[in-house]
Amino acid sequence: MNLNFSIIIPVFNRPQEIEELLQSISLQSCKENFEVIVVEDGSKNKCDSVCERFKDSMNLHYYFKENSGAGQSRNFGMQKASGNYFIILDSDVLLPEDYLSVVSEQLYSNFTDAYGGPDAAHHSFTPLQKAINYSMTSVITTGGIRGKKKGVGKFQPRSFNMGLSRKAFEITKGYSEMKYGEDIDLSFRLWNNGFETQLIEDAFVYHKRRSTIKQFYQQTFNFGTARPILNKKYPGTSKITYWFPSLFIIGVDIAILLAIFVHVDFVIPVCCYFFLIFLDSFIYNKRIKVAVYSVITTYTQFLGYGLGFLKSQFFSK
Repeated sequence: MNLNFSIIIPVFNRPQEIEELLQSISLQSCKENFEVIVVEDGSKNKCDSVCERFKDSMNLHYYFKENSGAGQSRNFGMQKASGNYFIILDSDVLLPEDYLSVVSEQLYSNFTDAYGGPDAAHHSFTPLQKAINYSMTSVITTGGIRGKKKGVGKFQPRSFNMGLSRKAFEITKGYSEMKYGEDIDLSFRLWNNGFETQLIEDAFVYHKRRSTIKQFYQQTFNFGTARPILNKKYPGTSKITYWFPSLFIIGVDIAILLAIFVHVDFVIPVCCYFFLIFLDSFIYNKRIKVAVYSVITTYTQFLGYGLGFLKSQFFSK
């Protein structure tokens, strides 16, 4: 089949991010036909003027709608799109110049009705953004499990970097009304309807993620909250690994209490783990500041996800 891409981008109060993303899209080396659909999700700080500046360099359509969340805005964009394959991006990513070429080549050689790609840190990112990226992608923080083909079973695409055929969208109806975990929910429904997903390892994006510790904590808390809901909605999908962040936080607390009231040696394993995080991040990023931040962001990731998971598991209605 001939691929006609429609790039779907929901945005909420982030005109600067959209400008940077559109600039990266305008530099794509891919020769395939593609259009760009920007869906403004009820923003007060709109990006219509930014989009207007790019209409001469690409086939771009801008829509404004009432606020309903990212998932429903993606559905809105896919309903408006003319392509037969949708590429769904978050507004806080940048594309390498060969992104569309990589996706196109892989889908022509191994077509699936959905795909996902990993993320990376751009050289221009702040030390904190690089640290967050490290925490979210490193195998020793559990974040890297979903980004390595050998580390996953059936790959669950994430909506910051995801593709979906028109046929799959029409049958599944796209994203549900879940505020968080809606991309995993879509993966389950894709599989239930007989569609295959794949990880395109070379189709990575530069993902800025949250720019403050507080925002990153809230994001991971929301991720943790969503998982028990998905486990109940799709019985049999639960895994013991989903409990790891919660057990880690409980273990750290117990170790600290034992170190205070029994013996300091109880906290040594915790210190060794975080030193490993520091060392591994330093080797990867080659900056002490990023390595120090990586210790903080890794703990924040475990804390946010772990507490969100426990709250949703035991205290949600």
